Amino acid sequence: MGFLNKIFGNKEAAQNAASFINPVKVELHSHLIHAVDDGVQTLDEAAETLKIFEELGYTKVITTPHIMSDFYKNGPHNLLPKLTELKTHLKEKGINLEMEVAAEYMIDDAFEAKINNNEILSFGGNKKYVLVEMPFLEEARNFKSAIFELQINGFTPILAHPERYTYYHQKKDKYQEIVDKGILLQLNNLSLIGYYSPYVLKAAEGIIEKKLHSFVGSDAHNVKHASIISDKVIHSNLYQKACTSVVLLNNTL
Repeated sequence: MGFLNKIFGNKEAAQNAASFINPVKVELHSHLIHAVDDGVQTLDEAAETLKIFEELGYTKVITTPHIMSDFYKNGPHNLLPKLTELKTHLKEKGINLEMEVAAEYMIDDAFEAKINNNEILSFGGNKKYVLVEMPFLEEARNFKSAIFELQINGFTPILAHPERYTYYHQKKDKYQEIVDKGILLQLNNLSLIGYYSPYVLKAAEGIIEKKLHSFVGSDAHNVKHASIISDKVIHSNLYQKACTSVVLLNNTL
């Protein structure tokens, strides 16, 4: 009986996966403004990547180039004109996605000055969401003060890919602590199939099990990432669990 249950159970799981329709209509973390960071470098590469998103059922993409004081000195001055170029190119290619640009801000020594100088690209209208990240090897030394500055200025911080910060992997209560401070968590889709490492996958599983995530995002830098999401991630059990275990906020953006 156990053998038969295994066979029919696997068959049922495969049928469920095949019938799953991606419920996420708004993508909020990607690097699809051409030639501004380590993401796509041409308009055609951006369009090819976004075409895959359109085929996955997305209707809106809020793309978020890196802003880092030492490497990527982006801001409204160059990202908004680039967005206009991208929109024009997408229209020429027949890609009908609503496009916005915000940013993925590294919490570094210059970040708090950007907040105080009113240079932050937020999204979500009055929700004023801001996507932030930290170094992968150690927590940003000004993490607490930066989050405080965001919040007292009316912004809602979203921590990008918390499952990828290795210094949290042995601190089981850390994710709950972060959420309790009013910080929302965004899981990377690619983490859910072990793309980065089995340790990142395990951390993502823990976050989903405790229902601590509020968003999922592609973190797509290129066509390859989008293709993997289309071919593998969308059909994975963990992605489907991430989408159904909580009410994701993606579609409210």
